[in-house]
Amino acid sequence: MTVNKMYPRLVVSDGARAIDFYITALRATVTARFTSPDGKIVHAELQVGPATIAVKDADEFDPAPSTLGGSPVILALDVDNADAVADAMLAAGATVVFPIHDAEYGERGGRLADPFGHLWMISQRIEGLSPEEIQRRTDQMFAGQQIRAEH
Repeated sequence: MTVNKMYPRLVVSDGARAIDFYITALRATVTARFTSPDGKIVHAELQVGPATIAVKDADEFDPAPSTLGGSPVILALDVDNADAVADAMLAAGATVVFPIHDAEYGERGGRLADPFGHLWMISQRIEGLSPEEIQRRTDQMFAGQQIRAEH
């Protein structure tokens, strides 16, 4: 078996508005767009840097996160400037879940929710750490949380 392409397909409550959001917030370019006779987005592909995402309007078969109480999927964006990407997303209508900050594991980042209920983890590498060092710092981070929770 050969996988030729894999990408997330984001189901949204307003496909046209979502496409505009991703163009504005992430500098996406539309590479394909197909609509039903009533103008709903059946399938649109957008290029975001080297990645592809697809967007479609919710229907009776595919619900949007807003109708499900949210989404359990987090889309991760590794970028060269986490603050700039977060600022652009916020200006376009995203909201902060976790603010952009320097994390113990060598990244600067945070989490945002787009206006359509999809979660985006924005991260920027700020230290060149080995996997072992990341694990050591992660262990320390969780140990510190346990100590705080006990008090």
